[in-house]
Amino acid sequence: MNLRICAGLYSTLFLIVEPPWRTARGGRVRSTTPAEDRYIVLSAKRNRRTTAQTVANQFLAASGKQISRKTVARRLRGGGRYARRPIVYVPLTRQHRTARLQWCREHHNWTEQDWICVLFSDESRFSLSSDCRRQLIWRESGTAYRPENIQEKDRYPTCSTMVWAGIMINGRTRLLVVVNGTMTGQRYVDEVLLPHVRLFRGTVGDKFVFLDDNATYLNPIENVWDALGRQVAGRNYPPTNKNTLIRALTEEWDKLPQQLLDNVVQSMVRRVECCITLHGGHISY
Repeated sequence: MNLRICAGLYSTLFLIVEPPWRTARGGRVRSTTPAEDRYIVLSAKRNRRTTAQTVANQFLAASGKQISRKTVARRLRGGGRYARRPIVYVPLTRQHRTARLQWCREHHNWTEQDWICVLFSDESRFSLSSDCRRQLIWRESGTAYRPENIQEKDRYPTCSTMVWAGIMINGRTRLLVVVNGTMTGQRYVDEVLLPHVRLFRGTVGDKFVFLDDNATYLNPIENVWDALGRQVAGRNYPPTNKNTLIRALTEEWDKLPQQLLDNVVQSMVRRVECCITLHGGHISY
């Protein structure tokens, strides 16, 4: 225990008793050394999906010193690493990357004025059971889209429904629910092209471009699907069966702000440039 003599008013002497767990400057004594801090950061770097408690257990086994998961989290934050949800993408094969790169090179000279005339369409499947993405990873700021921080995942939904829609600047189609089987070629003509796409073609004119088979996973409507899924999941009364899921999807689709759709279409110039820079890999859009 440290004793310190201080002079008070009128030269009165008194003693200040300093607790043993505080340093001379008044701060709490660190439970780890700088070398041990580096060990903690290195442990999280080697396995980004490990938990703070697991790192604490590993630290105990390696050093014989017990620390809390909160201490681990503080040391990782001090080392520039933060717990974040991984970016989730479907897997990209070599063929996917090649196709993406080729498609982007073909459209590299397109301007925002060119993309204004494009109707982007896509199908997407929504289900009652969605990925809660509770697993966290330790990463540095600004590194969300590095390959080591991306989680690739195929979709295996249960109790799901398939929908189709198209978006463009200042417009969208209505949300089409694909019921009673898959979307065959004839159904695509009867239920998509004739009642929906033909109307946009007549409105836009000769410059109209319909992209129904965009480069793999480079369709800006994917961002809209993500927003739609979040809106459905955030409803006061989330869907509990297929009928309520279809109703929720339809209602939330109509509520999506047009500015959101316009923004993702206008981002195509940046998307193409970014995809070329990354040689067809995952991009931060």
